[in-house]
Amino acid sequence: MSFSYTLWFAFFGLIIGRVPGAITGAIIGFIFDNLRHTQRRNATPEAGGFVGPLFTLLGAVAKSDGRVSEAEIAIAERLMARMNLSAELRKQATVSFNVGKQPEFDVTRTINELRSWVGMRRDHAFPVLDVVIETVLAEGNPPPEKMGILRQLAFALRVSEMELMALMAMKGFAWNGGASQRGYSRGPGYGNAGGYVPPQRATHGPDPYAVLGIDRGADERAIKRAYRKLISEHHPDRLGDLPDDMRRRAESRASEINAAYDRVKELRGFK
Repeated sequence: MSFSYTLWFAFFGLIIGRVPGAITGAIIGFIFDNLRHTQRRNATPEAGGFVGPLFTLLGAVAKSDGRVSEAEIAIAERLMARMNLSAELRKQATVSFNVGKQPEFDVTRTINELRSWVGMRRDHAFPVLDVVIETVLAEGNPPPEKMGILRQLAFALRVSEMELMALMAMKGFAWNGGASQRGYSRGPGYGNAGGYVPPQRATHGPDPYAVLGIDRGADERAIKRAYRKLISEHHPDRLGDLPDDMRRRAESRASEINAAYDRVKELRGFK
């Protein structure tokens, strides 16, 4: 359990009320630390509890442009295999996918179910988004209908537009929202109009600035701060009891983030 609140409250108490103030502050801080620890423990997702809503959403994403392609079905089947679902859960996933692809299906309830499953664990939001992004990008440049569902999910899971951009960049795509999106309207892979466009991939991989979610003009301190934040949120050791497939996704994202950071350091000439 982290004791950051305990230390901070004790420090401020010492400044205000010397030793008695430090003791009082430490007690108050410990209460906050314990509350935060309890919330995180209680919010740990139950293994398997996401299967139904996740595959329902994948079906809805696949059908949102009017048709479900073979590529989208293949992604769902590969995901079932990689997650080593039991026969019962695999049946549940198949039924859920078919429910989601019904005409005029409303994704709001399903997204709310995923938000409830993720709870306070924002680090669990990223593996869920990673899975959905695969279906969104199954046929290349995604239509607005698929992007609308993805952005609705990201918002519900408290993942910002910038963080979503970084996740997309790790898949080889990048969002160009126009002139208002600084740093995302330049470089390989960025078109002149808003939307996702496949980049002209260089041998070193995706645009490292996009992966880190930073502007190309960011200073060294901002770059390091962005890297530390990303690597802490995407580190697989934080995931707890999740399927191996989602843990491998986190490991892959952590590798992408480290590679992007090393590339930026090389380009900018700092350690």
